[in-house]
Amino acid sequence: MTTTVPATTPAPTTTTVTATTVPVPATTAPTVLICLPFAGAGAGFFRKWRSLAPEGLTLLPVQLPGREERYFETPYTDVDQAMDEALPRVLDQLAALGEAAERVALFGHSLGAELAFELTRRLAARGTTVSRLLVSGSPGPRDRQVERVSHLDDEAFLEGLRRVAGYRHPAMDHPELLQVMMPFLRADNAMHEDYRSAHAELLDVPVTSLRGRDDALVSAAEAAEWSVETTAGFRSVELDGGHMYLTETEHAEALLRTVVDELERSR
Repeated sequence: MTTTVPATTPAPTTTTVTATTVPVPATTAPTVLICLPFAGAGAGFFRKWRSLAPEGLTLLPVQLPGREERYFETPYTDVDQAMDEALPRVLDQLAALGEAAERVALFGHSLGAELAFELTRRLAARGTTVSRLLVSGSPGPRDRQVERVSHLDDEAFLEGLRRVAGYRHPAMDHPELLQVMMPFLRADNAMHEDYRSAHAELLDVPVTSLRGRDDALVSAAEAAEWSVETTAGFRSVELDGGHMYLTETEHAEALLRTVVDELERSR
């Protein structure tokens, strides 16, 4: 469900919490968390989280073309095209999960936040009730200032990537593996650089914006820009770590506990 954006949209009151205030839930209502990758990542990144997930939380990573088992497919350079292609795959997977998908939520970090936002809109338009959208390490989707690096030659692109991502992918230390990854690294960054939301309607889905409290790339104010994208409530949550906090196991565990806590607020 969506609501037309008024001429001026007052930002909802935001609440900032830290990971240390999040209770450790033993179980949650059967919930599927659809996970969208950050630039350069594949579904395998989230599959490693399955052993960390609380009981009742099923992780459903979305695999984009050009990586892992879809390596020989051409990667997308456009967010809308990528999510148009992902939608029927995700709907089929949700149908196959049956009762395990009593609730559905979406999570994405950086580029993944933009992908999750667009996929949420598509799922809602197809009648899927989304309990909560969780966006991480991302400014709001409209008036964004993004450094463009995807068009640069390989050396300059990799240097720019280290700067704009705040993260050094292990593949960067292995030239042969890096060359395998280069096409979708460039495609992912082009998606991120070109994306701007032009939607005239707000989501009727609660939104939680997460960030590492030491994130030097996305400020708390930028993370809070997501507050004007929803009519259904907004929360801002900070966790330990920097921009790529979720790549460390201890922070991933705190993130998953926070996800469950945020989902319980949606009931």
